[in-house]
Amino acid sequence: MAATRRKGLNKGLTSKKTASKKSAPESRAAKTAAPQTVDEYLAAVPESARGALNQIRAAIRSVVPPEAIEIISYKIPAFKRKRVLVWYAVFANHCSLFPTAAVIDTSKDDLKGFSTSKGTIHFPLDKPMPLALIKKLVKARVQSESKK
Repeated sequence: MAATRRKGLNKGLTSKKTASKKSAPESRAAKTAAPQTVDEYLAAVPESARGALNQIRAAIRSVVPPEAIEIISYKIPAFKRKRVLVWYAVFANHCSLFPTAAVIDTSKDDLKGFSTSKGTIHFPLDKPMPLALIKKLVKARVQSESKK
């Protein structure tokens, strides 16, 4: 009954702002379906960035445990064993590795010269991918996860 009353109180009341407000344009993500597999994600990556992303993928795969699987998590590729170990993705001008904030904190010296935030590291697409560094970061993440 209370819900009906509240609904009735608002009946016929619209503000000029609400009535004239246009809907927000659809985002690019909304126009295309989210990838369900890593292969679908890679197929949607521009050719110019796909090679760099494949290098990162191969570097990660070479150091994660054999039982780790590839999944899509938060609409980007990830490697998982019990929990997600690392995520990786491509953006307009860079590839990102998401090894968790703890790994980034313990690897600050190695990451000088790279753009970082709390949980991600950016690798510019116009430079070679630092594969040895990526392997080192992923190994640190695997080791930290193994302790749990």
